[in-house]
Amino acid sequence: MAFTLQIGEKAPEFSLPATDGKTYDLDHFAEARILVVFFTCNHCPFVLGSNETTRKVAEHYQNKGVRFVAINSNSEETHPKDSFKYMVEQMNEEKFPWVYLRDQSQDAARAYGALRTPHFFVFDQERKLVYTGRELDNPRQPEKATVNDLDRALSELTDEKSVTIPLTNPIGCNVKWNGQDAHWMPGEACDLV
Repeated sequence: MAFTLQIGEKAPEFSLPATDGKTYDLDHFAEARILVVFFTCNHCPFVLGSNETTRKVAEHYQNKGVRFVAINSNSEETHPKDSFKYMVEQMNEEKFPWVYLRDQSQDAARAYGALRTPHFFVFDQERKLVYTGRELDNPRQPEKATVNDLDRALSELTDEKSVTIPLTNPIGCNVKWNGQDAHWMPGEACDLV
């Protein structure tokens, strides 16, 4: 069985606390035509490099029925800057156009099969996976990126088309797993393509 959610599979349920003080599950986003769930964190240079690109994409598609949900599953033991306290600080400073959820147990990361930060999962109205992988081909230095796979997928979906490239490899830091070395990944976790 694959570690990462496969194209066509349903979005796994979650119930996670957000930096705004509320708890969210999938039903909170039922009105979204397209749902983007992405695994991120506070410190990774690939995330920090691409956050503003992700903001622009989220803002561009918000009037087309697309909602973004960010999940931080990183162990704060491995990286203290990934604690909930720092998540709240980051959202207060940056005011990103998405809800930012804390996956302390890492159950959501396992259910989705998150490999890296950032790692994007795009679901259609039936909450079936239609795209997963990277946003940019150079998230650490977005000014050098030559393609935005997330934007292309959302453009196709909002134009009622099929996603032409549904699978790419996420590029970024690996998820920091509880009780493991900072560079450890589950044995069954591997590249998507």
